[in-house]
Amino acid sequence: MRVETDLKLGFRNVLIRPKRSNLKSRSLVELQRTFSFLHSRREWSGIPVIAANMDTIGTFEVARVLASHGLLTAVHKHYTLEQWDRFLESCDDGIYSHIMVSAGATDDDFSKLGRILADHPRLAFICLDVANGYTEIFVDYIAKVRSAFPDKTIVAGNVVTGEMVEELLLSGADIVKVGIGPGSVCTTRVKAGVGYPQLSAVIECSDAAHGLGGRIVSDGGCICPGDVAKAFGGGADFVMLGGMFAGHDESAGDLVERDGRQYKLFYGMSSATAMDKHAGGVANYRASEGKTVEVPYRGPIVETVKDILGGVRSACTYVGAAALKELTKRTTFILVEEQENQAFS
Repeated sequence: MRVETDLKLGFRNVLIRPKRSNLKSRSLVELQRTFSFLHSRREWSGIPVIAANMDTIGTFEVARVLASHGLLTAVHKHYTLEQWDRFLESCDDGIYSHIMVSAGATDDDFSKLGRILADHPRLAFICLDVANGYTEIFVDYIAKVRSAFPDKTIVAGNVVTGEMVEELLLSGADIVKVGIGPGSVCTTRVKAGVGYPQLSAVIECSDAAHGLGGRIVSDGGCICPGDVAKAFGGGADFVMLGGMFAGHDESAGDLVERDGRQYKLFYGMSSATAMDKHAGGVANYRASEGKTVEVPYRGPIVETVKDILGGVRSACTYVGAAALKELTKRTTFILVEEQENQAFS
């Protein structure tokens, strides 16, 4: 046993220090990024915000809207091949560079992934998602997927430490998904006592990834546009959002009414709700590590997209970053004991 005594930070522990800026308007900020990926050698341009591969978030309906604004969606893995066929037949060609095919690490997942990509070879991204990215079997699985699909851009995770980011990149991942426990409907830190404050994870993991020519996506922990800006400021190349995209028309989940207000169901993919739906219940050797909540109904998702992107543009203008790619170079975090004034919250 050992104890690390240096302070690890979450988004609520910091604010971004403003700096002199010569930008005349938020509208002048360029949010589009262009990346070349380590193994696939593909080049991608767009706004690097991703809807999470949860079955209430990573829907085809969400993907259609986000793609029209240059964002990405990690489409959840529970759609059938026939549903994929119908969706892609109804879309323009531009959709292919703004969606990811998600898969777990089982033989069935690998087989289904292969069938989807064989039917739709223009799909560019694979998202390999497991709760614990530290296992040798997952590292081997990434290498297997890389060997089978050498020209696809592979996102893989989740991990929170630099040495494992390097391991996943060297095994074939192009982008490593960073985050254990920060999600709004994740209870891993409560049930397992395992995790890592998200901002420190992003700072440390981005440094490790960029040293090898890889990329990271900050997955979880953002509850407002300011947190998205902090993730980018900390070095994240992409930011993945779940709860911030919940409760909309395009999000899945039952719509319920209570006391004259409408809500939508939102749950973690390790929750009892998700496992009852997709795995026949919670296995007797494990605990549920997610919760089920009712999120206030929020209308069309496009308004939330505009709010998030507007907040990131504002952050850039406060520090003098003319483009999103400059934000991390212009970011100085200050430690704080308060965020906003909640007198009227």
